[in-house]
Order: sequence, then structure tokens, then C-alpha cells
Amino acid sequence: MRTHCKLVAIAACLGVALLLYFLAGSGADHEGSRGDAREEEEEEEDGRTALPSKTSTKPAQKKARASPRGQRGQQGHQKQKQQQRVRHREGGAAVRDGAGGRAKPGLSRGRQRAEAGRGARGFDVPDERMHLAVVACGDRLDETLNMLKSALLFSFRKIKFHIFAEQTLASLFEKGLSQWPRPISSKFQYNIYPITFSVGNAEEWKKLFKPCAAQRLFLPVILKDVDSLLYVDTDVLFLSPVDHIWNFLKDFNSSQLAAMAPEHEIPKIGWYSRFARHPFYGVTGVNSGVMLMNLTRIRSTLFKNSMISGGLSWEDLLHPLYQKYKNHITWGDQDLLNIIFHYNPECLYIFPCQWNYRPDHCMYGSNCKSAEEEGVSILHGNRGVYHDDKQPAFKAVYDAIHDYPFEENLFQSLFYPLQTKFLDTVNTLCGRIPQVFLKQVEKTMRTVYERRVVRHMRPRHQ
Repeated sequence: MRTHCKLVAIAACLGVALLLYFLAGSGADHEGSRGDAREEEEEEEDGRTALPSKTSTKPAQKKARASPRGQRGQQGHQKQKQQQRVRHREGGAAVRDGAGGRAKPGLSRGRQRAEAGRGARGFDVPDERMHLAVVACGDRLDETLNMLKSALLFSFRKIKFHIFAEQTLASLFEKGLSQWPRPISSKFQYNIYPITFSVGNAEEWKKLFKPCAAQRLFLPVILKDVDSLLYVDTDVLFLSPVDHIWNFLKDFNSSQLAAMAPEHEIPKIGWYSRFARHPFYGVTGVNSGVMLMNLTRIRSTLFKNSMISGGLSWEDLLHPLYQKYKNHITWGDQDLLNIIFHYNPECLYIFPCQWNYRPDHCMYGSNCKSAEEEGVSILHGNRGVYHDDKQPAFKAVYDAIHDYPFEENLFQSLFYPLQTKFLDTVNTLCGRIPQVFLKQVEKTMRTVYERRVVRHMRPRHQ
């Protein structure tokens, strides 16, 4: 009996000890989650900053002495944090952040700790800012804003937008971008540039094809401080993170300096293979609506051509090339790019058609195998299909992104309405394969959910 009582007493003591252990662990979890929240708040504040520049920061103020324990220690720690933020705000040249304010370069120690903590948990997102350029003239304001919106919805790394626009549109872009909510505006910065051409007749360049489209040819000349860049037309929508196409830069070999998708998959129905009156790349030519560029390599390369044997730099090549072929080109700047890479094929990387999916890939029957297998990653609604009823499947995607309210649930407010819209397109050539349009959207939203929600769930103590 005495032994039985001893066992009961020991079991009771262990139970009390375990209870105290779990209570302590719960308190630590709560404190840790508050710490994570503080780090996330600091990261969001720092998210409006630019990339580090060569400009040196001002000397730091004196740090407060940190008491080893108690309230004095906590106050000293908070004061240190404030001084770090002051030091962070003091240095560097400013650019526009997403909210239209002024942002300065550098990373606070709080953010560095947050980034290091994420890496330890297996969710390391590189702090490499991606650069996205677009050229907008005429009535392309809303279309361009919708493209920029799609780029931000799913992407993980921050983006610097380079917007080339007519003077009448510049203030409208400022107004539109400034109205986006803070959690979105903290993900990007932007610059707005006037339409300029460094060589030749500016009016001729403007009218070469669509209004101002030839501006893309001059991006390596204008953006001298940008190393790499993704250019897209205004009628492009991202159905997967910009990060994914940006990663193609790592696949370039030593001679490749740009990447595009083929103009068509089938030579028998391709435009260049049937009608072109000038040299073009490969068998079907390339489409320049989505173009990834290593600008540093472009600026340092001498391009072979049919005019002189020694090669010409990019800037020196453009105007003579236009003068020679201006009476033979139909698609303007895209034709000039095809001519350049016809003579320099080793400089071009070709990515699959899912990264530049156009009505041509489904209106004559499905002919983009990579989209059938993986889904569309970038949708290119040329032929004006976002704004008429000729290709309802393309319009359904455009309208779903346009109508999505920022910060709403992606599944409920974007994916489900998109699925519903596709029910009305199944009797069309492009709409009869809805999985091609929906697969990447669904996959990307799941990834976003995992990164934003699952990674914040802390495991319970065993």
C-alpha cells in the first residue's frame, strides 16, 4: 500500500512538472510570435527602400547603454532599434516607392535578422530586385496598370518598374499607382520616363509600328545603370511569378544576352516563314512582346550585320539597320530584332511558348505543348483580344485580374470567378482547354498561400 502511494505521488509530481513545462513553452511561443511580428513590421517598413548604392551613410549616433536585465535593458534595446532605423533613413539617393514617396537604400539590421531567420526555416527569398520595363502610349493606361497588377499579385521578390510613357500619361500613372494599398506598394518601386530616341528621327521611330513601341529598342542605351531587365508589352498578363522567368537569366550561356519565344510553333502557318521580306531568326522568327535582356552584355557586344564586317555596337546598329530595311518590315521593331538575331543567333536564348502565349497558339487549334503540359505562365493578349469578344478566354482572364480587389482572398475573389467565367468560353477554340489558362494560376496561388501562411505556423514543443 505504501509503495502504491509513493507511485501515485511521483506520477502527480511529473504531471505538475509537465504542466509547468507546457505553460512555459506556450509563453515562449507567444513571445516568439510577437518577435516575428515585430520583424515583419520592420521588414515592411524597410520594403520601401531602394537597393544599396555606393553612397555612404552618415556617421551613426551613439548607442544607448543596454542594462543587463529588467526594464532598463528593454528600453535600451528599443532605443537601439530606433537608432538603427534613423541610420537607415539617413543615407543614399532616393527613388519613388510604390506609394509615390521617397525611399532610401540600405537594409536595417532588423530586416537582416528577419531574412536570416527565414533562410534558417527553409523559406529563403533572395533580396535581388527584379526590373520590369513597359512602354505605354495612347489609350494603354488601364491595360498597363492591369499588367503591373498581375506582376505583383504572385511574385516573391520585389520589382522595380521602368515605365516609359507619353507626358499626358505620366501623372495618370502616378495617380493610379499611388492608390494601391500599402502591403502592395511596399513590394515595388517605379520610375517614369519620357519617350526618347537617342538616334535618328524621333517621329519616325514613334510611328514605326504601334505608338512608341520602338522605344524598347533603346532600353539598353537609356537604362545604363540596370544590369538585367524584363521587357513586356502592355497587353501581357502574368499568371505565374515574375521570379520564374527572371530565373532564365541563370540559364544563359556565355554568349547569350537576350531571351524570347518563337513567333509560331508551326512553320506552315507562321507569319515570318510565309510572308517576311527580310532576314529573321530561325524557322519561324521570334516574338518580342516578352523579352528578357542582360543589358550589360548587350552594351558590351559588337553585333554582326550585313552592312559592315567589323560589327557594330547596339546603339550604332539601330538607325542604319532601320534605314536599310524600313521599306521591307511589317512589324516594326520586332522585325528589326529578328534581323539582328538572324545574324547573331548565338546571342539569343529561346524559352518555351508558355512564357508568351498568344491567340495564335489556340485559335487554329492548340499548338503550344509546353502550355498544355505546364499551363500558361505569361498571357499575351495581342490582336486586342482583351477588349472584344473574339477570344472570350483571354478576356475572361483580363477581367478577372482587373476586377480583383487587392488584399482579398485570391481563391475566392480571383480563382473562383475566373473558373466561372470560363464556363461561358468552352464552346470557343481557346476556351475549350481551360486547364491551359488555369493550371499556373492555381499552382501559383497555392505557392503564395504556403509562403504567406504555412511558413508562419510555428511547430508545437514535443
